[in-house]
This record gives sequence, C-alpha cells and structure tokens, in this order.
Amino acid sequence: MGSERVGGIWLAPAKLNLMLRIVGRRHDGYHLLQTVFQFLDLADELSFSIRDDGRIKRVGSLPGVPESQDLVVRAARLLQQRTGVAQGVELHLRKYLPMGAGLGGGSSDAATTLVALNQLWGTGLSQAELAELGVSLGADVPVFVGGCAAWGEGVGERLRPLDLPEPWYLLLVPPCQVSTKQVFTDPDLTRDSPRIKIRDFLDGSEENDCLSVVCVRYPQVREAFDWLARFAQPRLTGTGGTVFAKFAHKEQARMVLRQVPDPYRAFLAKGQNRSLLYANPAASGVLPGEKRDD
Repeated sequence: MGSERVGGIWLAPAKLNLMLRIVGRRHDGYHLLQTVFQFLDLADELSFSIRDDGRIKRVGSLPGVPESQDLVVRAARLLQQRTGVAQGVELHLRKYLPMGAGLGGGSSDAATTLVALNQLWGTGLSQAELAELGVSLGADVPVFVGGCAAWGEGVGERLRPLDLPEPWYLLLVPPCQVSTKQVFTDPDLTRDSPRIKIRDFLDGSEENDCLSVVCVRYPQVREAFDWLARFAQPRLTGTGGTVFAKFAHKEQARMVLRQVPDPYRAFLAKGQNRSLLYANPAASGVLPGEKRDD
C-alpha cells in the first residue's frame, strides 16, 4: 500500500524543570511532585507519511531504542487503538535533543505525534483527551500536549499555566545518560519535601530534590555543575543530566558558551512560555547544534 508525506515538519521542543520537589509517593510507587515546566527554542523534528493499510512504521533507527519501545511509535499505536482509525503512518524523526538529559525529548516527540496524527488522521480528540491519553506514555507528555509553561503537581500531569520571564539559558550536557529509574529508586532520595506555593517559587524557591543523588551517582554531572557555577547559579533539569543557568542577555550567555570545554555539549536557548509545537506547528524551526552560538 502506498503512503503520502503530509503535514510538513512538526516540532517537538525541549523543556526545562525550573524547580522540582518530591513531596510524597503514591500507593503504586509513583512519586508526587511539584515542578515548573518551561519550553525552549530547541526541538526535534517529526514528519508523517500517512498509509492506507493501517501499518505504523518507524523510518530509520534510533540508537539504543528498539522500535517497540520508541515513544513515537507507541504514541501512534495508542492513538490508533483509542480511536479505531483505519489509517497507518510512517514516522520520520530527526533527533537533535540529547537522550537521557532531562530535556524531555522522548515525551515531547510522543506529544507531537499525538497532536499531529490527531489532526492528520482526523480523529477529533480534544487537547484534554490527548493529554489524558499521553500520561500513560510518560508523566511529562501532558505538558507538551498542553503547550504552555506550567506549574505541575501529581506525577507532573496536573498543570496550571504560568506566565514566566523568558530568559536566555546556557545548557551544559555532560557525557553521560542519567537513568530516571535509578534516581527515583535511590534510597537517599528526598521524598518528603514540604509543599510550596507558586509564590514561593517566584520568590526564589528553585531547588531540585534530585540534584544530590544525581551528583553522587554521576560525577560528570557534578563536574558540569561546578564548572557552570563559576559564571552563574546552575540548576539541574528533571533527573538530569543537563545543568543550566539563566542569563538576562544573550551576549552574557554567549560569552560563557565560548568557554565551554570538551567533552561537554552546550546549547544556547531561549525560554519560551508557548511551545514551538503550537507557535509554528508545521514549519521548520530552531535546529540545535553543539555549542550553538547563533
């Protein structure tokens, strides 16, 4: 059966966790969080070739990720099963965001797949229905479906949109992939942080409860954190391993970027309260590069 490339290029942007507190645990073992999400102008790219034979197929490979475990493939199959659509799709992913870095690349790819195929297949689900579907793929998927910077609670899926400053960020990615599972099962992880209010975050409460565990398990993250601390206040996004710092002006961040040593990957990125997925959903956007300075 034939296929037809439709819909142009869809963007799947990175996110930062500007704060992450672990405030409890559910009976099923999932951790209860308070966090703040903001998007970046760095993105993976996806495109879709609609098939009329119902098959869902990944075009190309993703190192270390079998097709059956690929969140893009799983998202497409989940939407197909949920809606009973007869069409299939060939999924084309250009991967720019580093994996295992706490930038949400896999979850963002899954969310973009749900949003794009909901339109291209004409399945007609609401954004709320897509978010509910997406949470079974990952706790971060709903915020990418929603497309707004947000305060998150629960496992990260209960969202309240926020209007935040949109500074420039310098991201430092150490040469390691952090295992979220290892971090969340570490016996030394703080799991009883006091809850705070949005106002507390806005007044400067920006801690990440995963930082100490990640720095012990992954010395490369600690080294990156200490290097960036020479120039600004560093923070960890999610469970890591990306560390980042904010700058009021692009040139300030660029000056630090020029000094980043090997073996780190570094990105200069703009914080965004509106996801590139919705700001410009079907056109090529910012393509991140190593030590990007443009």
